[in-house]
Amino acid sequence: MKKTTQLKKLINSAELEVLMEAHNGLSAKIVEEAGFKGIWGSGLSISASLGVRDNNEASWTQVLEVVEFMSDATSIPILLDGDTGYGNFNNARRLVKKLEQRQIAGVCIEDKLFPKTNSFIGSEKQPLADMDEFCGKIKAMKDSQVDEEFIVVARVEAFIAGWGLREALRRAEAYRKAGADAILMHSKKTDASEIEAFMKEWGQNHPVIIVPTKYYSVPTDQFKDLGVSVAIWANHNLRAAIAAMQRASSEIYENETLINVEGKIVPVKEIFRIQGAEELKEAEKKYLPTAGKKVNAVILAASQGELHELTEDIPKTLLKVNGKPLLSMQIDSFNRIGIKDLCVVRGFAKDKIKPINFSVIDNNDFAETKELYSFYMARDKIIGDTVISFGDIIFKDFILNDLLNDTNDITIIVDADTEIGDDYQDFVATKIPYSKKLYGKTVEFVKMAGDLTVGEINGEFIGLWKVTQNGAAIVKEALQQLAKRDDFKQLMLADLFNYISAKHPIAVKFIRGSWLDVDTILDLQKAGDI
Repeated sequence: MKKTTQLKKLINSAELEVLMEAHNGLSAKIVEEAGFKGIWGSGLSISASLGVRDNNEASWTQVLEVVEFMSDATSIPILLDGDTGYGNFNNARRLVKKLEQRQIAGVCIEDKLFPKTNSFIGSEKQPLADMDEFCGKIKAMKDSQVDEEFIVVARVEAFIAGWGLREALRRAEAYRKAGADAILMHSKKTDASEIEAFMKEWGQNHPVIIVPTKYYSVPTDQFKDLGVSVAIWANHNLRAAIAAMQRASSEIYENETLINVEGKIVPVKEIFRIQGAEELKEAEKKYLPTAGKKVNAVILAASQGELHELTEDIPKTLLKVNGKPLLSMQIDSFNRIGIKDLCVVRGFAKDKIKPINFSVIDNNDFAETKELYSFYMARDKIIGDTVISFGDIIFKDFILNDLLNDTNDITIIVDADTEIGDDYQDFVATKIPYSKKLYGKTVEFVKMAGDLTVGEINGEFIGLWKVTQNGAAIVKEALQQLAKRDDFKQLMLADLFNYISAKHPIAVKFIRGSWLDVDTILDLQKAGDI
């Protein structure tokens, strides 16, 4: 049921209904858990929670931000205390539009002047709004609402300002005719005499809402007997929270220890429960590719590269993009997706790569070997759900996320937008060429080589791939067999993939751009845009 429908049913119920005050997302969830059917978004409480006075010192956009969190956190309707509508009819109708966008079920506006002052502060001195002007504001709000069940409540301040019963009745009737869905009759007396007098004259003419903050000792059954539609407990969660925080803060300050208060406050796990931490855990299992898995990564970073003086003393993986080494950028990408078990294969200038948050394996024969030998050095790290990456590439996080979401035993990332150059490239041929219909899907690998014909090329291997546990076993077996060859130290990853694909399928996941292999100074300049 829509929140507006829920609130409309409450206001038009034959029984007395109640709304409980809340002032942020946490208190709103507590109100719903307690069993209340609706929430009063108190202007006083929201202002106080922001540390400002109830004099429109909090802007209407700041109030909107608070109630948006409240609405997102709950499934019951919110009636917002909208003060005077934050201006004239134009401001008020814009307020309705913004509240509807945030699924706020209704708003209550009071017939005072902007900026308002709380009704219990010097109330007799507070001037009331012109009745006709206020009726125009109500009409504008009702005309602007998109949801026909959105509620506009007119709050009458005649009793608060000392204008008496006749004025209260006159204004209430005018606001009803202007289109208000209910009348909120306010009183600051400590008994219900003004409310009782109004209800006896008003009867069941239109739904009436009351706020018994001052006359709290009046039995609730008396409100039922009077025919009141809704009672609002308007600020009690805020006041309860202030009392509790004052006690806890004073005790901690005086005793300089937490031991005396720990048993009097909720455990941290209760905060997590209200926040919905368990739901997030379940969502992580569903949406995060590393959730529930032990995923590790191997970064092949033994190469010096051929960028002349730029890599004269450091390996290519330590070249900086926007002040950050390529290796650090890769590690950050892995960390963001939940991969913390990282191993870097070092070679040239290995001492420059400091193992701070990763382990290292050294290929001391880096000058006489190729990339497959470096990978072979790290074969014990290929343990299942392992990502392997060249150390001189950068890529958008979504590429890594898509790779990990794939369930094939061996999956490689191939850029379909490759440009064919003079240098050796890891061109890839696949059984099916790239098309938009393949988005999110995989095709079968056929061959990888630098000398494929133009007609054979379907893309370029970017230097990023992964294996599952079964895929790891397949790769290790292939490495063991290839290691028997005399030319093993000169083999590339392409040789591994070609060897495996003759016996076991390799999946190709296509991308289009959003990565870079840093081979030239120009590449280094482009890298800042990735």
